[in-house]
Amino acid sequence: MKLVFEDRAAPGRNRPLRALAAGSVGNFIEWYEFGVYGYFATVVAERFFTPADGSAAEGLVRTYASFGLAFFFRPLGAALFGRLADRLGRRPVLILVVALMTGATALIGLLPTYAQAGALAPWLLTFLRAVQGLSAGGEFGGAVAILTEFAPPGRRGLYGAWQSFTVALGLLGGAGLAAGLASVLTESQLASWGWRLPFLLALPLGSLALWLRVGLDETPEFREPDVRAVRAARVSIGAIALAVGRVMGWSAAGYTFLVVLPSYLQTALHTGFRTALLATVLANLGFAAAILPAGLLSDRIGRRPVMLTGAGLVVALALPLLGLLQDGGASAGVKGAALFGAGAVVGLMAGPGPALLAEMFPARARCTGLGLAYALSNAVFSGCAGLIITEAVKRTGNLDVPGYYAAAACAVSVLALVRSRETKAG
Repeated sequence: MKLVFEDRAAPGRNRPLRALAAGSVGNFIEWYEFGVYGYFATVVAERFFTPADGSAAEGLVRTYASFGLAFFFRPLGAALFGRLADRLGRRPVLILVVALMTGATALIGLLPTYAQAGALAPWLLTFLRAVQGLSAGGEFGGAVAILTEFAPPGRRGLYGAWQSFTVALGLLGGAGLAAGLASVLTESQLASWGWRLPFLLALPLGSLALWLRVGLDETPEFREPDVRAVRAARVSIGAIALAVGRVMGWSAAGYTFLVVLPSYLQTALHTGFRTALLATVLANLGFAAAILPAGLLSDRIGRRPVMLTGAGLVVALALPLLGLLQDGGASAGVKGAALFGAGAVVGLMAGPGPALLAEMFPARARCTGLGLAYALSNAVFSGCAGLIITEAVKRTGNLDVPGYYAAAACAVSVLALVRSRETKAG
């Protein structure tokens, strides 16, 4: 399958390839950081949320509560920054949100721990997570608008898929770095100072993103909007609800299999830290491998069929996958292949997802509409995934909880996709 990125109809410096890089790099930073926080959840729990007399399980629940709180700031960020992007332009907002994300992420790497600052430490961490949530809420709408509005004819699905692809790269980069640090550092070094390094790495990454975005102009659709699109620039509750329904399976299954998995394997199945991270790397490799082909396929046959396939497969296979991971007799190779396949199935939803959301809203309401839909979906079904799964497994002892969670969300997405019209491809 040949992935061709044409350079048509874009004057001067605003060629599609530059827009592709500028729109994607912020997503990479955002999801790299969110991935790192998830992968180091057990370390963060010990350093920030577990007093001397507290239990590890309670600390992990508090860590995921902070993790989820950041997601609930995303809708606020989507509404605030999305409205600004629809009125003032994509470029200034994208510059602002990546600066906020970079600063907050780097500061997490400098925070004092509970042992150093007492009860102030978790509050400082939670505040920075809230700032990250605000900036992440504004990032998605502006980035997807840039990618899809600069896309050449017939390539909107492929260009939009780069948003998801850089999510995969960010999660994979975070998992790879975490696994690398776990390999070269002792457990005491990792817990003492090694966990800070991935957060501090956001500074050079953020500088690159700022450089790319400062050199970007507005998209043709924003500069010369269709009169009818301007008049129709309203975001209805019904449209947002439908959009949330379409992508909630993507959100829930993605976070279950790609981010929450390491902590689940450690706490529920008593897998070692390094083995859990390796499993996550395999799942994220499958995720990354499927995204761009899925986006390209959606340009040919439509967004809905591709996303329906992914959501339906999660409904059918989530519980068998959990059963396989719990099977002590299954070989490591079989489990690794299953994890790769689970990531690939999520990629079938993530590839066409950004273009599908962009096509549901007119240009002058696009950042607000798609940003809110994505942020709400992530706040409820991604941000709460770790907290819900960890607490439910703890209370019930049922190790199949992650499978039920992902399958239920994807079942709703199947219904939302079946009962709605295809968005405009191209």
